[in-house]
Amino acid sequence: MNVLLSNFKIQTNPNLYIKEPTSSELGKKIIANGISLIEELGFENFTFRKLGQKIDSPEASIYRYFESKNQLLAYITSWYWGWMEYRLVFETANIPSAETRFEKAIALITSSNSEKLVLQELDIQKVYKIIISESSKSYLTKDVDKANKEGSFHNYKQFVGRLVEIIYEINPKYKYPNMLITTIIEGAHLQVFFAEHLPRLTNKQKSSNYITTFYTNLGIQSIKNS
Repeated sequence: MNVLLSNFKIQTNPNLYIKEPTSSELGKKIIANGISLIEELGFENFTFRKLGQKIDSPEASIYRYFESKNQLLAYITSWYWGWMEYRLVFETANIPSAETRFEKAIALITSSNSEKLVLQELDIQKVYKIIISESSKSYLTKDVDKANKEGSFHNYKQFVGRLVEIIYEINPKYKYPNMLITTIIEGAHLQVFFAEHLPRLTNKQKSSNYITTFYTNLGIQSIKNS
């Protein structure tokens, strides 16, 4: 897989940046170090001033790439879903059974991304931690409708759409495929967060795949029993 990823590039919507960050070394530093700082400090405490200090560059230089830290977060989130779509296609390509592909997809969504992988100079583990703790802040804003019209959530919707297609293969009459997939995605992320910070809101178990098991059963039963 590492060979396949050597020249691989995830596409993000041009409306998520002012200047394409992977087009220059400074842009790459902004993304990589921005991810590190957001993961370390939290989105609320993260600022472009702190990022500028970390990369030894004027704060104004960051604004040449992103108009705000919210846009940077949206870029990171979109990049993650582009990566997830690639993984979904790659890991289910030769599986004929739709139900098995669905189960594989749920495992992909609920996995902890514990492998140490750097893609496009970005640390996947740190990106995953941001997705768990911060990604909802990219759309829970007053500007969500404008951002949606500009295509800011295209990669996320594209990923959901691929899973919807699998659901229709299992049960063409199922009425709530989009609702089911987004419930699984957002719910799984919350359960990971709860397990680490608010354990009384979940049912953490010794087995590391209990979240995967729960959402796989929930999804399959909902689709087949509808």
